[in-house]
Amino acid sequence: MSEAEDTSSSSSFADKSADLIVDVKIGAVDLIKNKTNVGVEDLFTIFGRSDMKLLFATLAGAAWLSGASAGIMTTDGSEATKFKHFVALNSSKTCFGDEHARPFNNQIRGVSLGGWMVLEPWITPSMFYQFLGKGEGEVAFDTYTFCEVLGTEEANKQLRRHWDSWVTKEIIQELANSGAVNSLRLPIGDYMYKPYGPYAGCFEGALEKVEEVLDWAYEMGLSVLLDVHTIKDSQNGFDNSGQAMGFKWTTELNSEFAGDVSFQHWPIRSANWMGEFDPETASYPKINKENIQHALDVVSAVVAEYSGHPAVLGIEPLNEPWQYTPIEELKRFYWEGYLIVKKEAPYWKYIMHDSFRFDTKVWGGFMSGCPERALDTHIYQAWRDPDSRIGFYQDACSQKRKIAKMEQEFGPVIVGEWSLATDNCAMWLNGFNDNLPGFPRLPCKYIPCADPYMGEGQPGTPVDNTKPIQGPFGTGMSGPHFGLCPVGRDWLREASGNPQTGRDWVRTPPDAPKHYDDTDNVMTHLALKKINAFSGIGHGFYFWNFRTDLDEPRWSYMLALKKGWIPSGNLNDEKINNACWSEDRFEYKCVLKRDVSDKALKDVAGFILESRNKTGTNPPTQADYDILEMEGSELSKNAAVLVTDYFESHKTLGATCDFGGIAMLVEVNRTITDDDSLGFDDDEYYFVVHEGPNVMVIALIAALCVLFGSVVGFLVSMHCNKKFNEKVRKSKYFKRVNSSQNSLVRRSFALPNIENSEELEKLLRQQDEPGKNNAK
Repeated sequence: MSEAEDTSSSSSFADKSADLIVDVKIGAVDLIKNKTNVGVEDLFTIFGRSDMKLLFATLAGAAWLSGASAGIMTTDGSEATKFKHFVALNSSKTCFGDEHARPFNNQIRGVSLGGWMVLEPWITPSMFYQFLGKGEGEVAFDTYTFCEVLGTEEANKQLRRHWDSWVTKEIIQELANSGAVNSLRLPIGDYMYKPYGPYAGCFEGALEKVEEVLDWAYEMGLSVLLDVHTIKDSQNGFDNSGQAMGFKWTTELNSEFAGDVSFQHWPIRSANWMGEFDPETASYPKINKENIQHALDVVSAVVAEYSGHPAVLGIEPLNEPWQYTPIEELKRFYWEGYLIVKKEAPYWKYIMHDSFRFDTKVWGGFMSGCPERALDTHIYQAWRDPDSRIGFYQDACSQKRKIAKMEQEFGPVIVGEWSLATDNCAMWLNGFNDNLPGFPRLPCKYIPCADPYMGEGQPGTPVDNTKPIQGPFGTGMSGPHFGLCPVGRDWLREASGNPQTGRDWVRTPPDAPKHYDDTDNVMTHLALKKINAFSGIGHGFYFWNFRTDLDEPRWSYMLALKKGWIPSGNLNDEKINNACWSEDRFEYKCVLKRDVSDKALKDVAGFILESRNKTGTNPPTQADYDILEMEGSELSKNAAVLVTDYFESHKTLGATCDFGGIAMLVEVNRTITDDDSLGFDDDEYYFVVHEGPNVMVIALIAALCVLFGSVVGFLVSMHCNKKFNEKVRKSKYFKRVNSSQNSLVRRSFALPNIENSEELEKLLRQQDEPGKNNAK
């Protein structure tokens, strides 16, 4: 049922003798009477300045008030759409009158269920081992060719076994029990709702499995974001779009060598959803309207299928449209999809991917004032050049500044995908038996390929451990070798003990010796820093992925959790809160936006006071409740303090700086005090490998040891050997010591005590006589 409603008819704004003030409420227009001559300042007071500026620019008051149902004509002749809680303006793709019915006040802490309804060879290689060693036309590279090569019956049979084993109720329960997950991102295919080509019949039974997972999630208190991961003719050319576009067989060109089957993809990658891509100009000369309409039809079908399910958080209408997508056409698609969603599912979140252009110049102001929308950005380090741990740490923490800037200019930001990978080694990460030119940058670690997760009987498994890498061969190399599969590299402990200057990461072997392996330490700190950057500033994140077929904890949330790299619990941990302290140069403060209406301020103040009262932490006083009776600047001043304090004390618990869209994060310089620690955490480099002293130091230590030993030996001999003692005392070199009256010296050298001066003179004469006798 549509949520667009009729508005009440009224006289024109131009009639200044009318006794009314217009106050936009949820679902209706309330007329407040008994005041004449409604002026501009009155309207600013009621609507708020930002909404009034937009209203004056686009609407004629009389036309708006008398608009019928969802369609409303604006002064420029374009149409606006009135929904239950706001008005959408088609010409500017903006909204006004948002009553913040569902404020985005809680962060998302989630994981993605990737590889389930959309096949990706690197996530579930057990589904693709069966195509190793096959020829042209016999190989599947993605979901499209999986259905095409195997045929409907066999593909569906294998998919059903895959669906039953890849995502289970026990796995959803384990994620919920971790205490660190409150949402799931579920990639789905457009072909599940609008089948075409080889997909027809191939995904029979898929919708029932999705419904089952939604029921499990609801039972366990998790929300689900439905992510349309694929689209007809591909939005990016990747295998994760359903079909890897830009492909040709090149076997004939290599026949004079080994006669291997080969293909080419990455140098000619294309994406034809928006139309036929021209690689020479990197543009689309002609837009494919039918394909765009197909995508909108898919959005409509998804909304119709799940709008009543309580577990659904919202929808992402398209995953990762590539950077060459015409941006105005993409924005138009996002806008039209948003209107579709809001008509049938008014409380769903609407998450839009940034098209690999996380730039405020591109997205700033887009859909301004529109409720329940957010921007999705994917932040990976796997495609970065090799770097030290410090380089990866700094890069992770630096993301919060970019996120904060986008939150100011656009609004809510979600990091829809991230991982702990710092290299490109995961097998088939860049496609089945393929790789990006120049990747991986460093040699990879190899481990035994995993047994099939779906059990015995899966074609092509287990991997034949008697064969080297098999074809078909792409531009790059990646695949099983004699039963071993490539995975992420290990990290080595820095021998210098100083990770800021150490260079051991340059020469570290891919499989570090156990006593030098520092992978657990590096991954733990990297995870803490990423969670700090993504959860303290934006509106949350989804880790990619929940699991992997191979033992790849850098890409598997469940394995990373078991290893202790990612903490369990609610993430309100001091190690997370302070993880980026060494890298941060700024702090972020949650402040109110300008020209917020009194009504919105009171709503937010009421929300904060109610929350404090429920939790019992810092319960509100009567002075706090008095804020609800204030107005104007006094209300704004006191509400600002409430907002700032609440965010600071609750951001680690999942609060966002949103408050129904009336607050934002601002960057402030960080104050350094004498109590601040500017170094790294003490436990970060607890285990240090030392190279040992150099040759000069060793020689000096040896000389000192010899000297010390000689002195000790001499003193022992003076005490224990009487003849040695007598000879030493008679030596002319020992005369001065022998005649010393210092009791400590005489005891040290075992010399007889001297009672008086006469005895000393006698001793001296005895020492002189041998010399005289020898002279004679």
